[in-house]
Amino acid sequence: MRLIFKALFTAVLAVSAPPALAQDAAPPPAPAAQPPASAPPVVNPRGPVPYTSLQRPAAPRPRASAPATTPRPTAPAATMAAAPLAALPATPTGARLAPGEALPPAELEAFVDGVVRDAMMREHIAGVTVSVVQNGQIVLKKGYGFASLSPSRKVDPDKTLFRIGSISKTFTWIALMKEIEAGRIRQDAPINLYLPEQIQVRDQGFRTPVRVINLMDHSPGFEDRVLGHLFEKKFDRERPMADYLRQERPRRVRAPGEASAYSNYGAALAGEAVAYVSGKPFERLIEEGIFLPTGMNSTSFREPHPVKAGLPGPIPARLAGEISQGYRWTPTGFQARPFEYIGHIAPAGSASSTAADMARYMQLLLNGGTLDGAVVYGPRAAQAFNTPIRKTPAGINGWRHGFIEYNLPGGHKGFGHAGGTLSFLSNMVVTPDLNLGIFISTNTETGGELTNDFAAQVVQQFYVAPQPFPRAGSPALLDRAGDFTGYYIGTRRAYRGLEGLVGLLIGGVDVAVTPEGRLAVSAGDTVRTFVPDGELSGGRFISTTGADRIAFSMADGRAQSFQRAIGEQTFERGAFWKRPSTLAILALLSGVAAIATVAGLFLRNRREFRETPVQRQASLIQTSQAVLWLAALALFGLWASRTADHAMVMYAWPSAALIIGSACVLVAAGLTLISLIMLPAIWRGGRRVDSWTSLRKAAFTFTVLVYAAFSVVLGFWGALTPWSG
Repeated sequence: MRLIFKALFTAVLAVSAPPALAQDAAPPPAPAAQPPASAPPVVNPRGPVPYTSLQRPAAPRPRASAPATTPRPTAPAATMAAAPLAALPATPTGARLAPGEALPPAELEAFVDGVVRDAMMREHIAGVTVSVVQNGQIVLKKGYGFASLSPSRKVDPDKTLFRIGSISKTFTWIALMKEIEAGRIRQDAPINLYLPEQIQVRDQGFRTPVRVINLMDHSPGFEDRVLGHLFEKKFDRERPMADYLRQERPRRVRAPGEASAYSNYGAALAGEAVAYVSGKPFERLIEEGIFLPTGMNSTSFREPHPVKAGLPGPIPARLAGEISQGYRWTPTGFQARPFEYIGHIAPAGSASSTAADMARYMQLLLNGGTLDGAVVYGPRAAQAFNTPIRKTPAGINGWRHGFIEYNLPGGHKGFGHAGGTLSFLSNMVVTPDLNLGIFISTNTETGGELTNDFAAQVVQQFYVAPQPFPRAGSPALLDRAGDFTGYYIGTRRAYRGLEGLVGLLIGGVDVAVTPEGRLAVSAGDTVRTFVPDGELSGGRFISTTGADRIAFSMADGRAQSFQRAIGEQTFERGAFWKRPSTLAILALLSGVAAIATVAGLFLRNRREFRETPVQRQASLIQTSQAVLWLAALALFGLWASRTADHAMVMYAWPSAALIIGSACVLVAAGLTLISLIMLPAIWRGGRRVDSWTSLRKAAFTFTVLVYAAFSVVLGFWGALTPWSG
């Protein structure tokens, strides 16, 4: 059942969530001097990808009856690296660079061409933009493919704006640190001190206030609700940020500082606090404080729309015409997506930028806040962005005051952020020990694997010696398999209502041990394997094919939870009733029981029955239940069949099918309670009094108990609240 819903939440949470920087060192594809003549007829199997609900759906395979091809990647737009590719070898030389050595521009360009073009063909990506900086210079700046297919417009790294999703948050954190440096905000103070009263965080039963620092490491304790409001496809549904923060206030589900669970709402609160303290609108604050001093003239948090009272002004016309179109790949080709409005929560993800501007931004980060003589932020902020807020297990990324800490191949460390919208996927990583910055963005929803892996591939290719893979399994792990195996549920999800139901369906992972002594972590059809990294008692594991890690929290020798490398949430052991398999079994049993009840009704009508009044009422109630359960299952199935395009799920949440299905479940659950109360009366009497055989009474009882169990589990999952999407 999880597979049915898996595609639903992939990009829905992407602005929401930083995709993992893949560190698996499976050899990257060799660069090709020229792109293939045409797209392959089918999608190749995907390599390792992140294994949570953040992952993107695999590209659909084209049907034979309607073959579709991917446009040839066009000749890249102008680049700073001028060496002709024809003079280069097919792959970089076997020699690896020392950390102090600079990337060779020509070899880097050849390598990136191969990686990007291969991914565009394999994953059906319409357009890609890339920039790489090192030692204060732009080493590579390129555009691939199309910013628009109709009318045709190629990606230009200097002009084409891509939506960069959650990378937008890094500008918010810089603005916040500037206020902290100026003494107008204290990072250990409650965030409510810097917010207008109507959007201050409510206690909700928690005594500890949410502090500024909690927002910077995503530990305010909020649940994560996004469906139906994070993105809007119609501008007339846009609202001022203060209204959004007041109306979409999330539930607090854990104490502040207890654990990191990525929060768009928290980042937006930080942006609102900065605007409130400074007395300037957020967009203007970022423009004056960051974009203008750095010369990032093609970057903006504003969006293309008519002027509307209460909302920020629109993006300048010169930039609006350069924004890339977003795409979805379908069996018949690329499908253009409508513009995704997210200005109502702008600090969390509304920025658009070019590869050229992002190159300047990475130079700013590597220079400690200065660029071309302009000082954007000072030493305190620079140190903060290089200092994790909390200690994390070895190999697990932490939060550097809003920036993600990345553990790269070869022991290199970096910081940055990834991000996405419903169509765009992006990643930015700066590595101070290599004085290196890497940015990549795609304009198609299938670009997640490329953007996740890209920075690690570059570092692996040029700065890390080849390593033997896969790593061998551990016999000791086989002996202790029970200490780690089980079902684990992510903390970054909605905790109630219908969105809570979907979150439980697709928000967990299965952990098992293979016969070879490897730990297998599975989410739907994606499986990644790990081997122990040190003693098993430490709970640390490393990928069988790379440097990616996971770390378990152990208690009495048994794993209780784990974190993956990206560190944006914790996966906790789930009770049996939280397993999708439990829900699927109960749904199957309830469906079979309902069908049997309806079928039995027609068979029984052929004979005379002597039923007691209670039995007659019970029979009517159970028939009504059967119809309601079948209707609910059909409606949920109808909704699930329409989730292939997760953007439509976002915009139309909650659908009528889901609401009516939930209402059917609620009524059926109420009738089940009545049936339970009637059970003793059903069994009174005997064949002299009524015509119900013991077998029929047993069948009635079994059906009631199945419905009751299904109702209880659905209640815990949030399916009994049609009014709460």
